[in-house]
Amino acid sequence: ERRISMSIFDLFDKIRQTAPAGPVSYLVVGLGNPGTKYEKTRHNAGFMAIDAIAKQVGVSSFSLKFDALCAEASLGGARVLLMKPQTMMNLSGQAVRKAADFYKIPAQNVLVFCDDVSFAEGKLRIRRKGSAGGQNGMKNIIAHLGTDDFPRVKIGVGQKPHPDYDLADFVLSVPAPAELEKIKKACENAYDIASLIVKGDIEQAMQKFST
Repeated sequence: ERRISMSIFDLFDKIRQTAPAGPVSYLVVGLGNPGTKYEKTRHNAGFMAIDAIAKQVGVSSFSLKFDALCAEASLGGARVLLMKPQTMMNLSGQAVRKAADFYKIPAQNVLVFCDDVSFAEGKLRIRRKGSAGGQNGMKNIIAHLGTDDFPRVKIGVGQKPHPDYDLADFVLSVPAPAELEKIKKACENAYDIASLIVKGDIEQAMQKFST
């Protein structure tokens, strides 16, 4: 009887976590490339972050809409749309713009998780706004939203082994197992980071998680 009661409570807890309250008011976007051949590459750190959030809120499936794999969830006291654009990285802005227009979401309520080659695997940087920093998916989102005034979380995926190394080859490479583990470990913080930012506590998120 105790086991049955506990399982029912667990179920209600899961429903509470995933049941959105009110209309979608925030987009939480992870950048990457669709397809199994890209899923463990450095460029897909943003997808890894969204998958980590989905796991923590109990989302088990995504549906295709707005040119993205999407799932609604409750996060930071708001109803959010988790998004993994399926347009290929360089056209990510198309998906973000479609969802933002549909839900009438202002740019400031678009949170983007993306890879960054400026620092070591697993390091995190949280920014209120700013330039694309050479990240083509971010560049396309800025172009489609018409502003760079939206929060983003940069996930370090390591730096090129030498200056002449082709950047595209590097970001589309699969890190060594120990490096990939560091990236995935950093992505486990995505739920807490996104919750704080959605609640308006980006300063706290920066102090706690920017490394």
